[in-house]
Parts: sequence; C-alpha cells; structure tokens
Amino acid sequence: MSDEFGHNVVAIVYDFDGTLTPLPMQEYTVLPQIGIKDGNKFWEEVNAEAARTNGETIVAYMRLMLEKSKARQFPVTAENLKELAGRINYFPGVETYFGRINNYVRQNFGSDIELRHYIISAGLKEIIAGTVIAKHFYKVFASQYYYDEYGAATFPNVIVNDTLKTQFIFRINKGKENLSESINLHMPLSARPIPFENILYIGDGLTDVPCMTVIRKNGGHAIAVYQPDESHGQKTCCELLKAGRVDFIAKADYEKDTELDRFVKLLLDNIAQGIRYEKQRFSQSQKYRL
Repeated sequence: MSDEFGHNVVAIVYDFDGTLTPLPMQEYTVLPQIGIKDGNKFWEEVNAEAARTNGETIVAYMRLMLEKSKARQFPVTAENLKELAGRINYFPGVETYFGRINNYVRQNFGSDIELRHYIISAGLKEIIAGTVIAKHFYKVFASQYYYDEYGAATFPNVIVNDTLKTQFIFRINKGKENLSESINLHMPLSARPIPFENILYIGDGLTDVPCMTVIRKNGGHAIAVYQPDESHGQKTCCELLKAGRVDFIAKADYEKDTELDRFVKLLLDNIAQGIRYEKQRFSQSQKYRL
C-alpha cells in the first residue's frame, strides 16, 4: 500500500457537440467550406449511407466529409481544421466557465482536490485542438483522421461512437490514457487513480447514455443538458432523469449562478467531501497499520 493518499483527483468529463456547442462542430467548420448550408441534410445522408453499407455511422460521416471536400477541392488538413475551429459558437458562459470552476475548486478545497477537465467526443480532435477552450482540457478523446506524407487526411484513424465512449471512461478511471495502453487487465479499485465516485459526466442526450450508465452504476455522477427553448431535448433529458441515468438536468447555460452552474458546484462539493472522508480513513489505516 502506498504511504500517500492518491485519490484526490476529480474528473469532469464533457461531450462536445450539443453539450458545449448548439450545433455539431462540423456545421461551424468544414461543411460551410464545401458548400453544405443545411447540416441536417448532411447527417441524413450520413445515416442513409451507413444503412446502405451496413457500416458505422461515424466512419460514414468521416468518409463522406473527405469525399465531398475532395470534390470541392478543399484540403482537409490538421492545420485547416484547427484554424476553422475559431468559427465555433458556444452555449452562454462556456468560454469563461472553466476558469470560474477552477477558481471555485481552488478557493473552496485548496490542495484537497485536483480538478481535471476531459472531452470525449465523436467529433474531430483536430478541430477541438483549435478551439478557444482547448487549453482547459487535461485530455481530449475524439475521432481523428490519418494524414499522409503531404498532411492530407486520407481515412479515419480513430473513431469514437456512443459505446466506444465508455472505453475512455475506463481509461480515465485506470490512468491508462494512451490508446496503446491496454485497459483489459484487472486493476484493483484501490489502485485506480481516479475512482468512479470522483467522476462527473456532462452530456446532452441518448448518445451519452452508455457513459452515464457506467459512471452512475459505479458511484459517479452525471448531468444532462438541453438547449434553451428546445422542447425535444428537454423531454429526452427528463426521460434520462426519470430512468436514473443522471443526477440532474439543466439548460445548457454555463453562466455564473445558473441552474447548471449550481448543480456542478453542488456535485463538486459532494465529491470533495467524499475525498476528505476517504483521506481520513486512509490516515487512520496508516496510523494504526491496518
């Protein structure tokens, strides 16, 4: 047993599209560049292509976006994707939220807990890397292209879909955050650097259910957010709340003192008290050599 208490890290894990932004990131970035003004039509085509080929929807969207970009002679490179990220719009308060939450943790818990922000998204890692909020993320898990020797995207290299998202929850939990590291070997709960109880997941709907389920069943927490004045999204969130998938639901408004802001802080308070409790138990076991 280690001589130091090692479970003081808290992870807030976010979906991206629909959680931090009103629209999918592709609709702010690549799609307008290749002449697609109606994002809904593109996603309908993606779903139809996935059904036609009996393929994975994420792979279908990444392939179709490359094919359409090539037809319009728009070069899909990591640099271009990163540059286009500046066009993304966020929900109210997102751009200042991370700094405020970090300050809240520092002011209220000091060195008792370390807060980390993570992204798990089916969107493109290259786009997220160019956002104004990228600097706040400890790690971004997202879909990626493979680039040839000329820097051009050629095919999907990493895909993240609804169920694959749970893999990254376990990576955070076990501290195996590089994709080359296996998460299949048994690891005692006491050896896992970020217990599930220390994880808070924030997502916007059914695509987040696998992650919410894994986290909640293991003692963690989840919040579902919905777009203001969007009744369908609110209904979906209510169903998640009723089914016990989440602790709370709220409008996707990250401004100070909104309902969402209060729920995040409430859950951080709860997690911090749990950490303090476990730390005292750990100190007792060390003191009496249990």
